[in-house]
Amino acid sequence: MGCNITNMKPLFPRRSSNTNKLDAKIPQHKISGLYDGMAWYYDVWAHFTEKKAQDKAIELSKIEDGLTILDVAVGTGKLFNRILKRNPNGINIGIDISKGMLTKAKSKLSKQPNQNYSLEIGSAFDIKMDNHTVDILFNNYMFDLIPFNQMGSIIDEFFRVLKPGGKLVLVNMTKAERLGAGLYERIYRIYPLLMGGCRGVQQNNLLTEYRFRVITREYVQQMLFPSEVILATKLSE
Repeated sequence: MGCNITNMKPLFPRRSSNTNKLDAKIPQHKISGLYDGMAWYYDVWAHFTEKKAQDKAIELSKIEDGLTILDVAVGTGKLFNRILKRNPNGINIGIDISKGMLTKAKSKLSKQPNQNYSLEIGSAFDIKMDNHTVDILFNNYMFDLIPFNQMGSIIDEFFRVLKPGGKLVLVNMTKAERLGAGLYERIYRIYPLLMGGCRGVQQNNLLTEYRFRVITREYVQQMLFPSEVILATKLSE
């Protein structure tokens, strides 16, 4: 895979801004099976809780046709479908660890007139792409499933595949900032499977520690569900 920036040791140990906050409770080896089982109804959930945040992600990304775009944790392809419409002459790649979610995405995208894309099984921890090849990397509702002590490895991979100045667009379930949104964290504490293993995280400070420049972070709430949308750019190595 070539040189990985995880081999570059920082002068001081990195301390996650998420330390001592609510950590992931579903083991990573169980995530793909969990989302295989959720694939058949996930779009309904996403329509009522995630659509506004994904609208904001598309707005902030300012996609121009002809780019190389990677969607990590592409899910059922709702956001990816919108990316394709804006990048018909570019390279569009979606990866996910869930076969069930990818099957749903492939069925949905088969109706898309632009067939200039690929959808494959793939992990955020080990992206099968060369260094400095991606213009925009989207990642939606994945870090809220990842243990804090594993997040840095993923951000390093994002840094590696992005071109200098490339854009990173993150959408996560986040901590409640408005009335009522704390309901979902209370559910997670009692029964994390009911939340699909997702809990609220805040990633802007962690991105800064890993040499990204955060351009903006916006809070979006839909059906009381709290999301953060972050636009960041890769700094020089």
